[in-house]
Parts: sequence; C-alpha cells; structure tokens
Amino acid sequence: MSSAPAPVALAEILARGDVWRGDALAGLSEAAIPSGHPELDAELPGGGWPRGNLTEFLVDRNGLGEMSLLLPALARLSGDGGWLALVAPPWQPHAPAWAAAGLAPERLVVVRAGRQVAWCLEQLLASGGFAGVLAWPEAGINARSLRRLQVAAEGRPVFAGLWRSTAAAVAPSPAPLRIALSAGADGLSVCILKRRGRPASQPLALEVARPGRNKRVVAGPVFSVVAAGSAAPAPAV
Repeated sequence: MSSAPAPVALAEILARGDVWRGDALAGLSEAAIPSGHPELDAELPGGGWPRGNLTEFLVDRNGLGEMSLLLPALARLSGDGGWLALVAPPWQPHAPAWAAAGLAPERLVVVRAGRQVAWCLEQLLASGGFAGVLAWPEAGINARSLRRLQVAAEGRPVFAGLWRSTAAAVAPSPAPLRIALSAGADGLSVCILKRRGRPASQPLALEVARPGRNKRVVAGPVFSVVAAGSAAPAPAV
C-alpha cells in the first residue's frame, strides 16, 4: 500500500511567496519592479509593479503624467538590457525625452496595431523576448481577449500594462491589479481598484512630471515601428 503524504503545517503554506491571505498583500517581491514611488510600492503586492500578470491603468485622457508614473520602472527594465514595446500608443514617443529618462530608444519597439491590438500584445507576451509591454486596446476589448492576455503574461518575467478608459472599471477583468489615474492637486491621483489582498483604503497623491504635448508628438527615427501582422522582431541577446 502506498503511504499517505506527510501532513504540511499551515504556517509552512502561508510562508510561501505564491500564497497570500485575503487580509494581507501578496508577496512575490522577486517578481516586482520598484515603481520609483515608495508610498506606492507600499500599497502594491510584492512592493512594486508585478511581472507575469496584467496590470490595468484606467484613465480618461492623456497628459496627466500617467507615463511619468511608469518611467522609473521602464528605465530600470531598459537599464538591465530589456526590450520594451508600445502597442498602438495614442501618441508618438519623443526619443530625446525617453533617453533622458534613462531608457534606451534603440530597444524600444512601437507597434502600429490598428484593430489587432489584443492579438499583437498576445504575440509579444508569448514571445518571451520583452521585459515590458504597454498596450492601448480598443474600447470594446472583450473578456475572452483579456483572459487570453492574462494567460499569455502569466508566469513570464514581463511587465504587461493595459491602458483603458475609466468606464471599464465597472466591468470585471482577469487583471490582478487595476489602477485608476486622475489629475490631483499637485500631481497624479492613484486609486488602486483591485489588488491581491485587502482593498486599498484611499487614493494616493503622487508628485509626477506632466510633460507638455511638444514632448510627445515627435517620433524619432531611432524607434523600430512594426506593422500589425508582421512578426515581432527578435530582440538581440
């Protein structure tokens, strides 16, 4: 007869990084990327932006400083030699501004996805070649597509962010982390709508730079622009 498995103490299970209690934030700090804002990291499971899961950023208009919020994390990924991708951004990146923030423009790929944003993002995530991918899907992206994207990101060492309208907040989403952004008195108001663990008590007021439009409309020739339907470039090793 086969012997029964040895019992495991509850304390040992709760000590695991991939197990979290409903009244506490999830761990997995090794999978987190510091946001550059200590007060925000204290509210994010793992102490930073997660890898291997979708993160939704809900915002109604551009120019609030929303990209400035992510630049420290993106600069860290780029500084470690990672490739970054922007899928269907509503503006063209300004190469000097991104370089000044510490990102390597030669490792930034901009994808003109048309109506294939979800498909393009899924392919980029599945490729395993990108450290960070941000996408601006169409307003009507459905639950099935969102689930496919979460599956494509799950377990991979990639920071995957979706930019959606705040109107999407009322609809369920498989993204483990959902954040609403709005203009604050002195910067950016960050409201954590969903996270693994206890609910956030109140929005955070963060001081972030608000670049003018002239820093967003010029696309430099150093960027790789990939048309939807073509294979994503294999990042150099």
